[in-house]
Amino acid sequence: MVITYHGLDFFKVQFSDLTIAVNPISKNSKWKSTRFGADIALISMNDPLHNGVSEVTFGEKVPFTITGPGEYEIKEVFIKGFPAGKNKEEKLNTIYTVFLEGMNLCFLGALGDKELGTETKEALPDIDILFIPIGGEEVITASDASKVATLLEAKIIIPCHFEGENALKAFLKEEGASGKTAVEKLTIKKKELEGKEGEIVVLSNTA
Repeated sequence: MVITYHGLDFFKVQFSDLTIAVNPISKNSKWKSTRFGADIALISMNDPLHNGVSEVTFGEKVPFTITGPGEYEIKEVFIKGFPAGKNKEEKLNTIYTVFLEGMNLCFLGALGDKELGTETKEALPDIDILFIPIGGEEVITASDASKVATLLEAKIIIPCHFEGENALKAFLKEEGASGKTAVEKLTIKKKELEGKEGEIVVLSNTA
């Protein structure tokens, strides 16, 4: 599995010839987007920062698009969407878990409240890789993100949705990972998760 980061909550997950786009940024946003073809698109929130499906529709690839809570199976990928309340701009957010290549990935989207709710927390599976917003303002702060990450006990934690370095530095300090340098992509197999507990991986924005 290969994971790359394209800004905000936008991730590209590749396994063999399968491509998943998570929260692609719309060309109508002030943020730079990335264009590629995806088989599956996950949309946590209906706004230009998270719903740029046209940007991941390319050539013959038209993604199967998921825009809210439910259970889905597409091309042997198992996906669950959980309601996660509203962000600080009062827009509904969906958390997604993706089971792929024996690993559980959890995308928190534009999470605006550190209180996940007992029902949502209990419904989430054991998480291997957690994608968590840290930037504050319309999403949770670095400090609250650290508390959520501790609660969810993921093996690998990937921070996202931040602008500049201040939020990232604050989050890394909270996690005891100050000085962690960014990498261009995360390439990982199930067996490589053994022994990991809350390891922080910072991905470079390749947008």
